[in-house]
Amino acid sequence: MSYQIGDEIPSITLQDTDGNYVTIKSGTDKNTILLFFPLAFTGVCTTEMCTVRDNMKVYESLRTDVYGISIDSFFCLKAFKESTNLNFNLLSDFNKVQSTNFGVLNNDHYGMIGVAKRSVFVLDSDMKLLHSEILKDAGKLPNFNKIREALS
Repeated sequence: MSYQIGDEIPSITLQDTDGNYVTIKSGTDKNTILLFFPLAFTGVCTTEMCTVRDNMKVYESLRTDVYGISIDSFFCLKAFKESTNLNFNLLSDFNKVQSTNFGVLNNDHYGMIGVAKRSVFVLDSDMKLLHSEILKDAGKLPNFNKIREALS
């Protein structure tokens, strides 16, 4: 499955870095950015997450919650979050449910099967998809300007 612009996304429940279940759902007064990334502790993923960290004031001013999502265990994500001093939630899609639902599961990431493609999904407060970008090249970063435009 994959979603198209304008689709209403069903609620999403994943584990955070403490192993607690977090549900992202409609009915809040905030927008949501979902940043799927291949693997914690890798160069481009670290750059991407730190770029978001350094720009959190922008996302907060746009009433937006940000979630980084990877197939890493929540144990691994906790260490990654602490080592990079991230100021937003990381969620584990270890069982690859949401990576599959969003159509971003990569079957060949340097020989690894089942790693999420670097991608971004911007949702409004009703979980309506406003913007998506799925990168074919994991060495590239998402277009942060387009993310901000979608939130404006």
